Amino acid sequence: MSLFFITFYLLYSGLHCYIFLKARQAFHFRWTLGIPICVVFLVMILAPVIVRLLEKEGHESLARFTAYTGYSWLGLLFLFFSISISIDFLRLLMLASGLLLKMDFSPVISTYRFFFLAAFACSVLIACYGSREANNIHLETLRIYTHKIPKEIKKFTIVQISDVHLGLIVREKRLKKIGELVEKAHPDILVSTGDLVDGDLGKVNGLVDILKNIEPPFGKFAITGNHEFYAGIENSLDFIKKAGFTILRGEGITINGLINIAGIDDIAGKPFNYREVSERALLSSLPRELFTVLLKHRPVINEDALGFFDLQLSGHTHKGQIYPFRYLTGLFFPLYTGYHELPNKSHLYVSKGSGTWGPPIRFLASPEVTVIELVYTP
Repeated sequence: MSLFFITFYLLYSGLHCYIFLKARQAFHFRWTLGIPICVVFLVMILAPVIVRLLEKEGHESLARFTAYTGYSWLGLLFLFFSISISIDFLRLLMLASGLLLKMDFSPVISTYRFFFLAAFACSVLIACYGSREANNIHLETLRIYTHKIPKEIKKFTIVQISDVHLGLIVREKRLKKIGELVEKAHPDILVSTGDLVDGDLGKVNGLVDILKNIEPPFGKFAITGNHEFYAGIENSLDFIKKAGFTILRGEGITINGLINIAGIDDIAGKPFNYREVSERALLSSLPRELFTVLLKHRPVINEDALGFFDLQLSGHTHKGQIYPFRYLTGLFFPLYTGYHELPNKSHLYVSKGSGTWGPPIRFLASPEVTVIELVYTP
């Protein structure tokens, strides 16, 4: 956890240095203005820490305002950097072309203020669009044909929610939309593949009620994600239990002789209350003739477990959440979104997530509630 936050703050500080240098290059302001800008940037850099401190002290309204401001700035900053660095690359190409063709492109290349304002305007427009996309949750349907469910039931429906990140930003309005979509899909079971919780929810009983009122005939099952541990594992587990979920922490069960469900803790819990198990041993204890679903927050495949599960359901990546962050996500998690066939007749589905982490923005990565239909075939 500490390594994650150290890396985050190094990168985040670097982004602020980049935008400061770009602004100074564009507007040639003096340090009389530069110093106040640096102070504002420092506050923005520390905003995630300030949010947690305010939340712990019970200043919820101020914490929410700081969260919206700080995390929206984070999203805007990332968009600005992505657009501006692309412009820098094009300017470099123009410079190289000018040298080769013996042409002078310097009047265009040196219009720093225009490029800065263009990048900033595009960032604002994309951020505004992205805030709407973040609320445009849709049903994503995956149909799997299998002989491992009883012939007489014909179809068994699993609905997956993931990475909701209930907390200061994702609240009742978003959760009600998610709940309505879940109900619309008429699930036989509902599963949450981690990061349902991302903050202190002790005073928000309405969120519990929204989830508690969803009652699939064969139950609701959840696992921990990294943010359950970051937010405080005991309080997170208490909220999830009150919402009616059975939490699987290195456990597997067979539901009414129809299907196997197993779940494991996220590895972020290792410094905390973490339950470590062998995936192969866990899955091999379940009836092999039944369809086996493994709930695992991160889309990482344990090769020793291949062949012992039919479908692994994961999340964590958000499909990058804000394009082009997906390419960085793909470096750490090559199978970062969608449906994948694996060796030994195992499969993986990675949800784009149902909520947002940090910036209340999604761009080219719209949130989803996933409907997995297991259809009997001989």
